[in-house]
Formats: sequence, C-alpha cells, structure tokens
Amino acid sequence: YIIPYGLYRGHGFISANLAGDAKKGTGFSAEDLELLFDALINMFEFDRSAARMEMNAQRLIVFKHASPLGSAPSQHLFRRVKVEQRPDVKVARAYSDYIVEIDRDGLPDGVEIIERL
Repeated sequence: YIIPYGLYRGHGFISANLAGDAKKGTGFSAEDLELLFDALINMFEFDRSAARMEMNAQRLIVFKHASPLGSAPSQHLFRRVKVEQRPDVKVARAYSDYIVEIDRDGLPDGVEIIERL
C-alpha cells in the first residue's frame, strides 16, 4: 500500500529546571535551543531518501514558560493546537488541505507562544 500524503504531529519537551547552568544542570543554553529549533525545521532537508520522500517540517509551535517548573500543564497547552482537514477536501494531498489553529485566548500567565516557519 502507498500512503500518498500524511500529516504527522509531534510533541517534545525541554525541562528548563534540568537544563540550567553547567553546575546545576546540563548547561543547555538559549543558543542550544535555537540550534534545536533549526534542526527540527531542517531535519529532512539534507537527508532525502526513498523512505522519507519529501517529508518536511511545516510549522513549529512552542509554548515557552516563564517558570522553570512550567506555567501550565502541557496537555492543556497541546489542546490549544487544533488540526483538522478542510471540509471541502475529500482526500488530503497537501498541508494546505488542513486547517491549523492555535487558541490564544486566555493563555495562562507566564506562557508565551513562539512560532517558526
């Protein structure tokens, strides 16, 4: 069987509490975070294969917390991102066949949304 188009959604976490400086944590820095964002956005650009064909990142949505222990539960934030196939599309063949919305209303205090792409 061939799947002509697939839209994958992934969740990731960085623990600011564990990152910290080199003495208290891993030493993960703001520069490291930018490198990670760039890697996620470009992860398939230089590694084309028959298995991945034209896989690519379409959008990076990050919930940044003011508190090292988090300003809101992750599951509540992830629910704010809704992905639905457009009602007029019978079979999705492109990213544009989907509606991606972020509920920004009433965002918890200390949470900022960062978008890339």
